[in-house]
Amino acid sequence: MEILQGVWEVIVSIFSNSGYAFFFTAEGAKNLVMILISFVFLWLGIKKGFEPLLMIPIAFGMLLANIPGANLAVQYHDLDGFRDLLAGRGEFVGATPGLMDFLYFGVKAGIYPPLIFLGIGAMTDFAPLIANPKSFILGAAAQFGIFFTYIGAIALGFAPNEAGSIAIIGGADGPTAIFVTSQLAPELLSTIAVAAYSYMALVPVIQPPIMKALTTKKERAVVMGTLRPVSKLEKILFPIVVTVVVSLLLPDAASLVGMLMLGNLLKESGRTERIAKAAQNELMNIITIMLGISVGATTSAQTFLKKETFFIAGLGVVAFALGTASGVLFGKLMYIFTKGKVNPLIGSAGVSAVPMAARVSQKVGQESNPSNFLLMHAMGPNVSGVIGSAVAAGVLLTLLR
Repeated sequence: MEILQGVWEVIVSIFSNSGYAFFFTAEGAKNLVMILISFVFLWLGIKKGFEPLLMIPIAFGMLLANIPGANLAVQYHDLDGFRDLLAGRGEFVGATPGLMDFLYFGVKAGIYPPLIFLGIGAMTDFAPLIANPKSFILGAAAQFGIFFTYIGAIALGFAPNEAGSIAIIGGADGPTAIFVTSQLAPELLSTIAVAAYSYMALVPVIQPPIMKALTTKKERAVVMGTLRPVSKLEKILFPIVVTVVVSLLLPDAASLVGMLMLGNLLKESGRTERIAKAAQNELMNIITIMLGISVGATTSAQTFLKKETFFIAGLGVVAFALGTASGVLFGKLMYIFTKGKVNPLIGSAGVSAVPMAARVSQKVGQESNPSNFLLMHAMGPNVSGVIGSAVAAGVLLTLLR
């Protein structure tokens, strides 16, 4: 009997000190809710294929961050917790840092997002943009959603730095949103990162109704002419010129734009094929894993389950919708000024969800005209949107940091 009682006490002791027992507390219930949310995001990434390369690591980081007692949630949302170590004193102030704190250092220190841009640049063909420079206008127009949303966030009572971090969601560029938020409002990073990547994944759902509401069937059916060939010299000069012009104008955007253009130069130079492939594959894959899981680990129940989360999610939708709408409306203006030679649908690709937004333009265009092929024309505004979102980030950082 005593043996059974001893075994029972051991079982009770193990359970009472486990994460399962914590779920029966008020705080533990919140952790359980976050774990269930992580399951939803895993389902979206695995089953539905919504941005799986980042959705799955973020969702799994969310799962790990909310396991009670595992010490896998990011505790230091800024660099203060690391300053003692960096100064050689070897001690931290506050909670003991865990694995995710060290991985997250690359986010806060601004390392991961520029390296992601390096990989994006190495995978991106800027020829459609070079061949049709008017695409720059559409890429710039799609960034208006960022600045409209900034005003709305200020009106709702958010501080300027928080409003800037929320507004950048409208660029539909996850690394840029993470880069800006880590500098301006790191305490909001979990919500903004999840919102940015969720809306990027939902581009095929969010954009088409807006595109169809703002255009006529006649406009959507417009067939655009063939793009002119782009010389190798143009492809080489383009990243160099953009880097110089943008970086001198907005030094805060230099790390993003510079890495994007370096990746493209490695691809186009014809002399660095090996490292261009490394940027596209090995480096991109490693950084994607570390970025995704560490950002997911910021979504602990204590930091994520707040009323501000719902406001941010709502404003993020508004930012993304306004960016899409402004791109389409400027596309309509170009349609008018060119006397029907520009299909307004390519304006929606001005948000920088590459290449998904361009594919959506192609799909909606073919619904009105099966012989329509807009993909390469839409890639111009699409890659312009990547540059535009980085420029918008530089503007926000210059004004608000």
